[in-house]
Amino acid sequence: MLKSLYSGVTGMKSQQTKMDVISNNIANVSTTGFKSGRVRFEDMISQTNTNAQAGINAQQVGLGVQTGSIDTIMTGGSLQTTGRALDFGIENGDSSFFTVSGDGGVNNSYTRDGGFYTDYNGNLVTSSGLSVMGFAPTENGSGIVEGTNLVSLNIPATRTGADGATIDLKNYSVDKTGTITGTYSDGNVYTLGQIALTSFSNPDGLEKSGGNLYVSTANSGNAEVGTPGEPGYGNVQSGFLEMSNVDLANEFTDMIITNRAYQANSRSITTSDQMLEELINLKR
Repeated sequence: MLKSLYSGVTGMKSQQTKMDVISNNIANVSTTGFKSGRVRFEDMISQTNTNAQAGINAQQVGLGVQTGSIDTIMTGGSLQTTGRALDFGIENGDSSFFTVSGDGGVNNSYTRDGGFYTDYNGNLVTSSGLSVMGFAPTENGSGIVEGTNLVSLNIPATRTGADGATIDLKNYSVDKTGTITGTYSDGNVYTLGQIALTSFSNPDGLEKSGGNLYVSTANSGNAEVGTPGEPGYGNVQSGFLEMSNVDLANEFTDMIITNRAYQANSRSITTSDQMLEELINLKR
């Protein structure tokens, strides 16, 4: 059987994989914080007909193509203003992520989607109900507890004032270091917590788990917790969301190239079939 038949099949399968990635990129062009994918190919093993000798090159016939890697492009997307206080975008920190958890920090996930909400208890959560993790405030609300232990952030509607009386939240704000401060009915401003950022030595090694979330892997490196604005971490911009980094012009260009490559591989199969047909007809 002709090798070109199998080479054409591997080419069609590989181009289909690339088309799947391109289609997913286009489908997520409006997904908050989405990172586009890229497919790279590599040739398969080659059959050596003649080994190389002095003055003579080797004669090898390739046996097709395979998917070398499917990369996640972790470049930052542009920030779009929303004017909403609980929308956060990470500026100048492509390797930094918000940390979220569904079990109090035992198993953390990471996201670039900073569209957060508060639940009925004032807890800061994602759209799927995961807790946003950060650093706890001091008991008197004068600052942040030092350390790397993360807690679920909370914006309480009421708290105990300096005189022991219950006071009500009037408004709150978040600065570029992720520090959440609230003004209460006694006229004082209290620190309510600080949003944490987590950085990785190899963010490309993170694994997508759906819902705009990533999980760490053996190839992503250890999760390094820090505060916004520190070296190696971005700033947090309240009132902004990070858009997808998908470039539609590139995606449509790649789609055309992929389609033509798929057609060319299918043509190599049909041509190989015609050659076999001619071979069979020799008997007639």
